[in-house]
Amino acid sequence: MRWVLVKARIYVIRYGSDDPKKSTALKLVRFGLAHRVSPKQLPKYVVVLDPFSNEVLTPNDRYYVINYGLAVVDTSWNQINEVKELFRRLRGVHRILPLLKAGNPINYGVLSKLSSAEALAAALYIVGLKEQAKEILNKFKWGHTFFELNNELLERYSKAKSKEEVIEIQNELLRKVRISE
Repeated sequence: MRWVLVKARIYVIRYGSDDPKKSTALKLVRFGLAHRVSPKQLPKYVVVLDPFSNEVLTPNDRYYVINYGLAVVDTSWNQINEVKELFRRLRGVHRILPLLKAGNPINYGVLSKLSSAEALAAALYIVGLKEQAKEILNKFKWGHTFFELNNELLERYSKAKSKEEVIEIQNELLRKVRISE
């Protein structure tokens, strides 16, 4: 029997005025790990990582990610509210990531303030495409830090059987954070 490594197609929609040299998503495009597209070029059922979505990403989204791909809107966190309307207009299956800590040097340790590359890697990891997730973050010298900070959470999220279970894991994290403050 021959094993085939499954990889998801990654899409980047660039929206913003932040420095393109610092964009983690554009770096993935330069390395051939992602495709820069316009909103109209997205497949109908692509999973769009959307911080405004009411549906959390779970391992059950694997089918959509493998068959239609994964999309991220590359923008600055300072502009996130300005792009709310853009997210509404994007076709696809919209999902918010469960809580994770940023490993990038700009937002290190901040909950849910992930770079585009971290968000993509997290989504891939959660749906079981762990090797592709690692391949993405291997392009950044701080990439291993994201996995070190979130290893237990990513593993638990990736084994969750339902969105309710993902939300419960997230709530446990929030309780721990509140206790330590």
